[in-house]
Amino acid sequence: MHKRFLSSNILQIGIIAAFIFIVSLSSCEKEVHITLDSGPPTLVVEGQIENGQWPYVILSSSIGFFSKIDLSTFQNSFVHGAKITVSDGTTSIVLREYSVDTSGGNKLYVYTIDSADKTSFNFKGEINKFYSLKIEYNGQTYTSVTKIPAPITIDSLTAKPPTVIDTKYPDEMQVFIHFKDPDTPGNFARYFTNKNHEGYFQGDAFSDVIANGVYENLRIRPGYNPINPDSTALNNFYKGDTISVKWSSIDNGVYTFLNTLAFARNAIGNPFATPINAKSNVSNGALGYWAGYGSSISTIIIPK
Repeated sequence: MHKRFLSSNILQIGIIAAFIFIVSLSSCEKEVHITLDSGPPTLVVEGQIENGQWPYVILSSSIGFFSKIDLSTFQNSFVHGAKITVSDGTTSIVLREYSVDTSGGNKLYVYTIDSADKTSFNFKGEINKFYSLKIEYNGQTYTSVTKIPAPITIDSLTAKPPTVIDTKYPDEMQVFIHFKDPDTPGNFARYFTNKNHEGYFQGDAFSDVIANGVYENLRIRPGYNPINPDSTALNNFYKGDTISVKWSSIDNGVYTFLNTLAFARNAIGNPFATPINAKSNVSNGALGYWAGYGSSISTIIIPK
């Protein structure tokens, strides 16, 4: 299998091993008893297909609220032996499970095309096509459908210093993406950043619900790197960096999942936040998502 392809793609995403439930507080002066019972593990799906790329899916099981979280826990959360079928309505392929060694000696597991099968090898995402996902595991069937929307072309990337320069980090720079949003409403996108060829890491998702058909000048922050979280701690780039931005069009179902997931994550620890569960686009109670990405890429080298 093409190990370089698998490694670079797996690094784009963090494994969604558990969703933390938010407990709202009562303002009444009475004794409150809270029981956190996570129940049986739930299937967690992270899957995508991108224009010009093979599909891949990572399966894991959710982790209990009070479970000990360490590398062993994540290793044991991977789901093996599932039958996963991807179809574009004309051609259907069954994905094959592979293990990928990491630099820390652990393994990641991913389902993707069977490289020995010519039909699978030639099965790559195409713009404006719908792709169905079917997962058969442990006597249950889970399904989803996504579309690869037409990519929105990036006009340019620009960089400039922050309005207020931190004397500790005089080389900090902010990066902006410039593009024209289509006149038709209902466009959704998310971005990924690749800093100095470290691989693409996921950033925020956007919608044109509020501002449709306008010329956008959006600030792009470094995508979250789960392998090296400190690399994004300052939320900025630096002079001399080479930055590639992948701007990916997504459908409404994928945007809704990403948006509600971000809201739930940001609300953790806030006693006044409204409890919310991420709205998966996978059936039968599964968590996670099956995403079609229509992507375009632009690169900037920030002068020193």
